[in-house]
Amino acid sequence: MKPGAKRDLTFPESARCACAGIVATFRKGRNIRIQTLAALIAIIGGIWLHISLTEWVVIVFCIGLVIGSECMNTSFEDVVDLACPHHDSLAGRAKDIAAGAVLIFSLMSLVIGLLIFIPRIVALMGI
Repeated sequence: MKPGAKRDLTFPESARCACAGIVATFRKGRNIRIQTLAALIAIIGGIWLHISLTEWVVIVFCIGLVIGSECMNTSFEDVVDLACPHHDSLAGRAKDIAAGAVLIFSLMSLVIGLLIFIPRIVALMGI
């Protein structure tokens, strides 16, 4: 192996690194903690309202999309900060765009959750 070259990680090593990245995202960001709380509420609501397998697939997909995009956004922000430690409008815009993508996924997931849960809640209340 050449000096300074990186060796390929084993799967367990890669998994540990990935888990460390998730933990770092939780330590750094308030948003991912809020999104995780929303995910837990959706999971509890799904159990309570006995949603279908297809609805579970959609809910789990939305949760993964939001949490995964928040991890990517945090990584992107760190890379931008590393590359441009001083205030720069272009760097700020890039970070805003990445955060906007997370917001889009979050709002889409909220709408999907409402479409799944509101009819069941209405039926449960007998309205």
